[in-house]
Amino acid sequence: MKKTILAASAVVALASLPNAAFADLSFNVGGVSEYRYRGIAQSHERPALQGGADYSLGGFYVGTWASTIAWIKDLGGKADVEVDLYGGYKGDIIKDSLSYDVGLLRYQYPSNKLNPNANTTEVYGALTYGAFTFKLSDSVTNLFGNPDSKNSMYGDLSASFDVYEGLTVAPHVGYQKIHGTNSSVGSYWDYSLTLSKDFKGFVPSIAIVGTRSADKAFYSAPNDGKPLSGVTVVAGVKFNF
Repeated sequence: MKKTILAASAVVALASLPNAAFADLSFNVGGVSEYRYRGIAQSHERPALQGGADYSLGGFYVGTWASTIAWIKDLGGKADVEVDLYGGYKGDIIKDSLSYDVGLLRYQYPSNKLNPNANTTEVYGALTYGAFTFKLSDSVTNLFGNPDSKNSMYGDLSASFDVYEGLTVAPHVGYQKIHGTNSSVGSYWDYSLTLSKDFKGFVPSIAIVGTRSADKAFYSAPNDGKPLSGVTVVAGVKFNF
């Protein structure tokens, strides 16, 4: 899962700074055969359109990203899109060896009408050593509409290996701990293994994505009982420019 007016204002403000020559603005657009986030289906096992923009200036960065979704409507809400807004700072602890990343991420589901509201804010921190990254996220609001779930945490360990001329293998494992009413049924492990190839900005990918110990009844669509967890294969394509 990654308000748009605020993101645009931030970009304009940063672009006006004297050091804008050292800034970097990038965009991406693409799609996936199914949108999975932290191992859980977000698009009811249907394709999703996705895209975003990122702006960096020195170690500071802001960005926005959006995807079509289905899970809000599955729960009786109204939103059919997720819009994310994030910003933070990246820096080196040991140059070219150990780095850090701290920031804030807002998941926005416009007019979702769920109770509790699905909109979620997380703070995060990450350490990267070589090809490996450990990241910890902490929700400062309820997490994705789960009641009394403030301070739910997600920890994940991932890596990225460039095996041959832009061909990348990325393993990942994570654990979602949900606090509050749904703690016993909502917490679970997820994992993935992604293979991608960068053809000068055109990046096709294929991934095996799965969950472990995710409660099947809790993670299923109420309207038709379709499971939202388990193992699946996700194909995707993205254009970076």
